[in-house]
Amino acid sequence: MRTAIINSDSYEKHITGDGHPEQPKRVIAIKEKLSKRKDLIWDKPDKVPENILAMTHSKNYLENLKSSFPQKGLKFLDGDTVVSPESKKAVFEAAGSTIRAIDGIENNQFKNAFCLSRPPGHHAEKDKAMGFCCISNAGVATNYLISKYNYKRVACVDFDVHWGNGNYDVMRSNKNSLYISTHQYPFYPGGGTDKDKGDFNNSLNIPLPAGTNSEQYFNAFDRVLDRLVEYKPDFLLFSAGFDAHKDDPLAQFQLSSKDFYEITKRTLTATNKFTHGKVVSILEGGYDLNALAESANEHINALIEFN
Repeated sequence: MRTAIINSDSYEKHITGDGHPEQPKRVIAIKEKLSKRKDLIWDKPDKVPENILAMTHSKNYLENLKSSFPQKGLKFLDGDTVVSPESKKAVFEAAGSTIRAIDGIENNQFKNAFCLSRPPGHHAEKDKAMGFCCISNAGVATNYLISKYNYKRVACVDFDVHWGNGNYDVMRSNKNSLYISTHQYPFYPGGGTDKDKGDFNNSLNIPLPAGTNSEQYFNAFDRVLDRLVEYKPDFLLFSAGFDAHKDDPLAQFQLSSKDFYEITKRTLTATNKFTHGKVVSILEGGYDLNALAESANEHINALIEFN
């Protein structure tokens, strides 16, 4: 069994304008790094069933989103979430990458998968686009796993340096999910303190200060692992942001590329006996192209080790 990369050309056609940090070059940099490897299966996204979208976001929001893509030029959905004419396909295919990843795992076509997609999703709340994100891709994946495949305990580990307020908003009232986030605090988007526990005590947030180094991070990460072992997830999702890297321009953590191998490996070691290796990882942030490509490659190394 192998690791799959779910990718589409549409992700490179989602244009955000000069100077915007969330650029097509992000997926291109990772793709170039991974394309040299012979140990991966490449696949394309599927369509997200409408009922799964409706479980994830409000009806009004989805209707507004679908009609908000411009015929030409750029449109701002909020202060920093930009869409262009080709963005609609990318937005829905980013969510659809998780559908293909899950179906492929469930049908024994591959063991685990990385969704090499954009735009990211973890800031998109039930009712609004935010922070470069339009749809909570991890939220879609969670709802699909529970609705289509009857999973009872889906865990999402979000190691992006920003708190995934959207993932939290979408998952907080879902008693079959556990959302865990490590992030810089206080920082964008606000929130993500240990008071944000979800409606069923189904969220663990670990806010850490700017300047957090590898040793400090992994000391805190033991709490993530303890909670996962206690929860015994039957499927694992990663919201995989690589912007906690020391070279990232948008944050102030001090992690190295190799640390993302370690984060992944430790998480899989803790959960494998419960999930039987069923893991879908979804790209979130990461804005230094070299650090992003290296870190994603390290993340994939650990996924491959466990397949």
